Amino acid sequence: MTPHELKAALIRKARKLGFLDVRMARAEKIEAEAVRLQEWLQKGYHGEMEYMENHFEKRTDPTLLVPGARTVICLAFNYYTEADQEDPDAPRISKYAYGRDYHKVLKTKLKRLYTFVRELDESIEGRYFVDSAPVLERDWARRSGLGWMGKNTMIIHPKRGSYFFLSELILNVELPPDDPIQDYCGTCTRCIEACPTDAILDSGYQMDGSKCISYLTIELKSAIPGKFKGKMENYIFGCDICQEVCPWNRFSTPHDEPDFEPTKELLEMTEQDWKNLTEEEFEELFRGSAVKRAKFSGIKRNIDFCNNQ
Repeated sequence: MTPHELKAALIRKARKLGFLDVRMARAEKIEAEAVRLQEWLQKGYHGEMEYMENHFEKRTDPTLLVPGARTVICLAFNYYTEADQEDPDAPRISKYAYGRDYHKVLKTKLKRLYTFVRELDESIEGRYFVDSAPVLERDWARRSGLGWMGKNTMIIHPKRGSYFFLSELILNVELPPDDPIQDYCGTCTRCIEACPTDAILDSGYQMDGSKCISYLTIELKSAIPGKFKGKMENYIFGCDICQEVCPWNRFSTPHDEPDFEPTKELLEMTEQDWKNLTEEEFEELFRGSAVKRAKFSGIKRNIDFCNNQ
């Protein structure tokens, strides 16, 4: 099987597994991205995410992460839904966390894809990743042409928007790479203007992660700084604001992955239900959910912070 035939077979299989798009990039050290990451870390934009400082070389050189790596396969998986929480006054969670934990869902699909590739050619070796290893997934997605990196630092596709998960399959076989696509953000600054905590720099394309609502509600383990009082827009896990205002998301279409469907119980939670949430109810409501990452104590902290604004 030629590299072109292998690439075509891999794409067909990925689409059968439900992936929205699949693109390829040559596995190599990414110099410009390494410089940008170093500057971002030096400015302290990673806040308390000290793990971002670890494995710097592996983050910027996939051949150190996967020995013999030749190709980085970037995959997008749609999670957009028109479903929404019914009580407009209820604490909000990001749409990506409405259903089952995406790490678990996508890892199962990636394992099947990797097994398929190995069945085609047993000499192929590699690893697959879903936001769980030192991989600069947005940089690779941009390099592969999966989308451009928008001013809100999200990967945006002109026909798909940005409501999709990223994952990677890094292999020791050379497959024809795809080309990056043009940046279509133009003069639009809606995401910058809409961010209530001013996390997106005025020039765009860079995020002060320590100000991002997603960071404050998930990654930050200490108390949320008082300067963010009144600026959380009632979000207690993640944030969708910069995506909600992005014009390109008018092209987003609902996903068809059953595991990402929200439960009726979650959507019907009222403001009072959230305030009275017990640990037992939390464990049941978010069984197998990404929300468990914040733990019950974190969610209660976030609810209390929003309530006291």
